[in-house]
Amino acid sequence: MATAQLTTDRLAEKHRSTLDQALETIRTRAYWSPYPEHPKAYGADGSLDAAAGLAAHQSALNTRFDLDQPGTDGWTGGETSPYGPALGIEYPHADIDVLLPAMRAGMGAWRDAGAETRALVCLEILARISARTHEFAHAVMHTSGQAFMMAFQAGGPHAQDRGLEAVAYAYAEQTRTPAGRAGWSKPQGKRDPLELSKEFTPVGRGIALVIGCNTFPTWNGYPGLFASLATGNPVLVKPHPRAVLPLALTVKVAREVLAEAGFDPNLVALAVERPGEGIAKTLAVRPEIRIIDYTGSTAFGDWLEANARQAQVYTEKAGVNTVVVDSTDDYKGMLANLAFSLSLYSGQMCTTPQNLLIPRDGITTDQGPKSYDEVVADLAAAVGGLLGDDARANGLLGALVNPDVKARLEAAAGLGEVALASREVVNPEYPDAVVRTPVIVKLDGSKPDAQAAYFSECFGPVSFAVSVDSTADALELLRRTVREKGAMTVGAYTTSADTERAVEEVCLEESAQLSLNLTGGVYVNQTAAFSDFHGSGGNPAANAALCDGAFVSNRFRVVEVRRQA
Repeated sequence: MATAQLTTDRLAEKHRSTLDQALETIRTRAYWSPYPEHPKAYGADGSLDAAAGLAAHQSALNTRFDLDQPGTDGWTGGETSPYGPALGIEYPHADIDVLLPAMRAGMGAWRDAGAETRALVCLEILARISARTHEFAHAVMHTSGQAFMMAFQAGGPHAQDRGLEAVAYAYAEQTRTPAGRAGWSKPQGKRDPLELSKEFTPVGRGIALVIGCNTFPTWNGYPGLFASLATGNPVLVKPHPRAVLPLALTVKVAREVLAEAGFDPNLVALAVERPGEGIAKTLAVRPEIRIIDYTGSTAFGDWLEANARQAQVYTEKAGVNTVVVDSTDDYKGMLANLAFSLSLYSGQMCTTPQNLLIPRDGITTDQGPKSYDEVVADLAAAVGGLLGDDARANGLLGALVNPDVKARLEAAAGLGEVALASREVVNPEYPDAVVRTPVIVKLDGSKPDAQAAYFSECFGPVSFAVSVDSTADALELLRRTVREKGAMTVGAYTTSADTERAVEEVCLEESAQLSLNLTGGVYVNQTAAFSDFHGSGGNPAANAALCDGAFVSNRFRVVEVRRQA
């Protein structure tokens, strides 16, 4: 163990109150965040302001990103920003046979430190990441294609919130059993009681593997990373090859904090693949890997669940998110809310609505009855108005993350009647960025050929306005969709108490997270840490929820030592 510069007392002084507030907030489900989400809040107390963050990002470009990891056998890279420029960064390539044993070497001291110290070290890592939020925002922007403000907030404070939330749940679960020794005495009548001294220790399962995603490398990566680290496990981070930088920065910060706190920095390490190497499959079945966190395609998620039998596997895969439109008392607000939800980050969120189920006879609204055609036309107009100004459109849409999204967008126009055509938006700052507005396609839900389109995920800025015979039919289609394809989110608009209860019952039975009658500044595709659950773990879209006790409790086991008193 290294000499500690960050003592336990110092860590407690800095972070114990934050941990306590996080524990209280996951109990109350109230709003709270210790990480500022406004860019102007940074620049004091050692944090990077906007200029310093940009400078830090630019200084990393076209360099070697050295982590001083054991087993480095070469260098690799190749990230290109969705906005056009190549990042030019080379990362260490690891000899896994050398790196994995080195990661396990520090596990005993990390275990013996106890749940509180582990939690406080994790909070110090998050605090240092937070101080560099401006730098991380550029890294997220130029690997995911998110517009800057979204990259700043979702890739910065919101991701940090999710990491802290995981630490809080991990601490709560580990401390359910008393720490240290507990006396045990069983009366034996006239004989002396049976007496034992019992000691309970949370013990991590082994090395955890985080398989990063392209679209939200920090937001989706931090829950698993910090849940595993806080429960005593070394963590190997395998980023998506197009989105290495945000997680490489994270690993670097974690290694620095671990060393300063007197622990082996190899408890957190990076595994970057060479082009076409595909190391995720190789790593996933290694016997040393005992926990896997994955966000991405259903195909690979299913493969992990079927083949990584030695590991506890947590997956977030694809789903078909659905909105049932029955009626509304705020037609304008409903349209504005849906338009924003369909447009944000070009629909490249696992929570973006895809299917809008609308009765073919229309709906009732505060503006009078609206036919199916009118609802779809008005929604198309709302999206068009929201994105009519190119500057605003760029700020909401970001850039398409990869060519596959563009191909799906272009193909969608041939699946039915186009209610809103996608258009190209020029980004004057990044002329090579591929920016497209959403397409809305009308489909007849009763036709089998239409079902092939709306009954599978079409990831990207594609939505289907599906006509159904009635709200009852919409609910049956919703039930079937969630049960067979999964859903990260469900939305519904209705003024009927009976319909509201019916939608709620479907979602309770099929384990889908439901948002009702959103017409203001909260959207179906946004979730707040400490309060909202992201996914449920109860339908095919994901086998885990971010974050609940189940997400952390099986990352460790409690080992008991009994001694004769």
